[in-house]
Amino acid sequence: MSAYEPLLDPMSHLDVRLDPCPQSPNCVSSQAWNPDQRVAPFPFAGDAADALDALARLIEADAGARVVERRGIYLHAQYRSQIFRFVDDLELLADEDARVIHVRSASRRGWSDLGVNRRRVESLRASFAQSMLPIR
Repeated sequence: MSAYEPLLDPMSHLDVRLDPCPQSPNCVSSQAWNPDQRVAPFPFAGDAADALDALARLIEADAGARVVERRGIYLHAQYRSQIFRFVDDLELLADEDARVIHVRSASRRGWSDLGVNRRRVESLRASFAQSMLPIR
């Protein structure tokens, strides 16, 4: 049994859409149409729940982050900046058919995030890829 037990009524596996990014440059998403806001989804092998469990562990290992919701194929985490204590939201949504996890990371306040959300997603991507490598 995982640390993040899915609820009995998980989100629909047919609707794998995250909210769109606003026009401000403080959001990135694997489902964004705007190329300035687009990031690649996270590919995974095996079970989507296991992949989300691995991502949840990586998020919880970050001192400024915490998982606030986990429902079936969906995970929501919050990141708090060290100095100004701003909160950013990270959402992950597994598309089991495509074998990818869609990602959206956005600041709650302000216009620009100076690239913080993109760097966060790419750092999480690198850590996730590393954690999925088989041990030899």
